[in-house]
Amino acid sequence: MGKQITDEQKRVFFDCSKCPAYCCGLYERIQVTKRDLNRLAKHFGVTPEKAAKRYTKMWDGKERVLKRTPDPILGEACQFLDHETRGCTIYHARPEVCRTYPDRPRCVYYDVLKFEREQQEDETVLPLFQITFREVEKKVVTDEHGSEKIWEWKQKKR
Repeated sequence: MGKQITDEQKRVFFDCSKCPAYCCGLYERIQVTKRDLNRLAKHFGVTPEKAAKRYTKMWDGKERVLKRTPDPILGEACQFLDHETRGCTIYHARPEVCRTYPDRPRCVYYDVLKFEREQQEDETVLPLFQITFREVEKKVVTDEHGSEKIWEWKQKKR
């Protein structure tokens, strides 16, 4: 029996060119590592220190992230998002987190976008998302019928 040759690359079920770049706008933080800074510096022909100062900021004093700018569709987005094409202006120098996103064969934002456009029979429909992070506290409540685990959601304080 002959050896079977397969393509190691997983099939993906999304098309970034048909998306308004939700991933560039929904997340408040796009992490930048030292390696990412070096890539940005090389792309712009500056030192890593200058790239850090120009293109990034510290988040909660712990994490370096890309700066954001106003966006006509998503409110605010990565500074490197082109508002006309909805593409990345530093595609070959983009951070690792952008290179690997969504890190699975499906993108939930693309799935919702595709679903809503099919349901509305309108390729211009743009569902809007909002991500809210909350702290969760698990409690056990007991009454005459027994006990039950419940989750209490609290707004995350900044």
